[in-house]
Amino acid sequence: MAVSGARAADAVVVAEPEPAEYVKICDVYGSGYFYIPGTETCLRIGGYVRYDIGVGDVGSFDGATSADVEDGGSNDTYFKKARFSLKTWTGQETELGTLKTYTETRFNFQNNNRDAGALGDVNPAGNTGASLNFAWIQLGGLRVGKDESAFNTFIGYAGNVIQDTLVPYGDFDTNVIQYYFDAGNGFSAVISLEEGSGGGTVDLAGNGVYGVGTIDSYVPHVVGGLKYTQGWGAITGVLAYDSNYEEVSGKIRLDITPMQNLSLFIMGGYGTDDNLTDTTYAFPAGGRGFYKPWDGNWAVWGGGTYTINEKTSFNAQVSYDEGKNLGIAANIAYDVVPGFTVTAEVDYVNAGSIGEDGGTLNHNWTGITDGDDAIGGMLRFQRSF
Repeated sequence: MAVSGARAADAVVVAEPEPAEYVKICDVYGSGYFYIPGTETCLRIGGYVRYDIGVGDVGSFDGATSADVEDGGSNDTYFKKARFSLKTWTGQETELGTLKTYTETRFNFQNNNRDAGALGDVNPAGNTGASLNFAWIQLGGLRVGKDESAFNTFIGYAGNVIQDTLVPYGDFDTNVIQYYFDAGNGFSAVISLEEGSGGGTVDLAGNGVYGVGTIDSYVPHVVGGLKYTQGWGAITGVLAYDSNYEEVSGKIRLDITPMQNLSLFIMGGYGTDDNLTDTTYAFPAGGRGFYKPWDGNWAVWGGGTYTINEKTSFNAQVSYDEGKNLGIAANIAYDVVPGFTVTAEVDYVNAGSIGEDGGTLNHNWTGITDGDDAIGGMLRFQRSF
């Protein structure tokens, strides 16, 4: 009886279950958002995993550089890059408008396929560190933080090809203070105060390659843009003031959709360059600046996308500038399954007459000498989520 009483006193008390708090879907800002538990903030997490295989000599901001083996270069190997990109979006309605944030952080493992110079054919692969590509806050139309220049984001990039900067159309990374305005009838506008990026680089002859991209005073770079969008397409213009070199550049773009599965664009750029070509600057820019990276005063880009079927598209771009630099890029993109795309691209570039008319550079910005050409290609595997 004593044993039985002891056991009865030690009876286990089962705690009441805590109420479960399930994640709620937020469909206000599009698919993939959910409410952060206990808040009114909607969050979306996404990104991609990418693997690039490049061959040949053609390069871009994010690809292989041109050091033609036939001309003594040493990059007779693959360009390889594996990347993990992590993105976040948030949105919340407030009395002052929608409060948004966007971030993107990239991690890369790669070799550069660059001319190794004195190192001969050594071109080691390795981690290149994390890069903060976007980190901005936007309330209503006001945006502050790390972004890409409105000189490119507002008017659009240069087509759906991988190597879209064979003739470059503007530099990218910058801190910004921007204001966007949307009239709701097809008209929109932006004004952007920008810091730029890059500290000035020189070549072996002492000539500037890009000059100083980051502002060197309290005067910011300034970008303004106007856009008119309708069912047929859009027409957009942007104008930029480089406060370091006190020069102005502009671009105008026309987008049209002549048929349901075909979209086309043409974009022209023009920039002044008196100070960009002045060799008395501490960092002479060699004619190229943050907002006018093409050679000469003018440049043009054109191309489009043709949707072959629901899984396959053909993309092409042709670019040319006053310095007679010609770039051609074309690819086929195939969606193997939703979220997984394989793209095969071929690229060609011909260096023009840089340096002929008293210029300071004697090679294309990708490294090709005057009158030379290069061809290469890229195979890209990308899983987006």
